[in-house]
Amino acid sequence: MDREDLKWCSRCEKFLARHAFGRHRGRRDGLQDSCRSCAREYAKQWDQRKRQERRELKNPAVPSGFKRCHGCGEVKPHSDWHRNATASDGLSTRCKACKAVEGRAGHLKRKYGMTEAELTQLIDEQGGVCVICLAAPAEHVDHDHETGRVRGVLCFSCNAALGQFKDRPDAIRRAAAYVEGNAWKPTLVAPGVYQLPS
Repeated sequence: MDREDLKWCSRCEKFLARHAFGRHRGRRDGLQDSCRSCAREYAKQWDQRKRQERRELKNPAVPSGFKRCHGCGEVKPHSDWHRNATASDGLSTRCKACKAVEGRAGHLKRKYGMTEAELTQLIDEQGGVCVICLAAPAEHVDHDHETGRVRGVLCFSCNAALGQFKDRPDAIRRAAAYVEGNAWKPTLVAPGVYQLPS
């Protein structure tokens, strides 16, 4: 089968024959983005979700001014929700706490390519403390800005210090020598030209 006879399904993430997709006049190729079986499954899940929402609206167990979270299932006051103008009740489907957990997990995956479990494992391997100061709890992922490789998990202060030094080992070594009392100054060799001591 030619590549032109195939289409990518955005839901099951497979190349399928074009006849496996429903028609959609609004699309450039005249076909839906997802195959028929995925579209049916999505419609079924959407219908179940909407039925559940309607049941909850009629359910007297959820008092006025409260809403049940789709993430944790808890009933919480409206103050624990973000606003969503497109929703029927004007509130998000998940509470602020669930949104924060999802947001952190998404940030870890997008920026560092790791999951919460991998981060927890890395912190456990470090003994739960920052690998530089060995005192403060490890909370901030440190990575090489050029390669994107994760180096470890640091405390806020050590992570900020590395950022201030712009990850330059020569500057960090000079700072360490300065702190140890080995203060040395560059020698002026010519106008605007300095020589650093070895």
